[in-house]
Amino acid sequence: MGPHAIQAPWRLEYLEALEKKEKHTGPPAAGSGSFLRDYWLNPAGDAKNHVIARTGHGLICLNAFPYANGHLLVALGEPAPRLLDYTPEQRATFWALVDTACDLLERTLQPQGVNLGINQGRAAGAGVPQHLHAHLVPRWNGDVNFITVVGQIRVIPSSLDAMAAKFRAEWAKMKS
Repeated sequence: MGPHAIQAPWRLEYLEALEKKEKHTGPPAAGSGSFLRDYWLNPAGDAKNHVIARTGHGLICLNAFPYANGHLLVALGEPAPRLLDYTPEQRATFWALVDTACDLLERTLQPQGVNLGINQGRAAGAGVPQHLHAHLVPRWNGDVNFITVVGQIRVIPSSLDAMAAKFRAEWAKMKS
């Protein structure tokens, strides 16, 4: 029948690093310790950070710890921990950026489906609870295969750099 949980062992290193940081600095506060905010403030690092697209208000980037090839993150530049902490205008901007990311993902990878989600708060699974962001995970029939069942691990067949190049090429077409 397969595993009863999604196994993502590559996230452990990331979560343990967050835990260590919180032990030394206390719980995260809005605008502190967010790699998404750091990316927003450093456009020169976009290639290194796998930022695919920027708008005047937010960005689309690859998840460094993907659940599947092409797993995207969408965030506004200004951090807020909860969706309702943003103004109605900011929420509209956020959802418009999610729409753009979904279009980009579908054009680039032609997945058979897409999981879209937000994990609001650490208890809900948010790895960066002080900076709300959306996840877009492309899906294909059979993408959870025997390796997932037997080895209880997912195989991500493409490097982040190669995937970023695919997305950037499609983003360039969309902008022209």
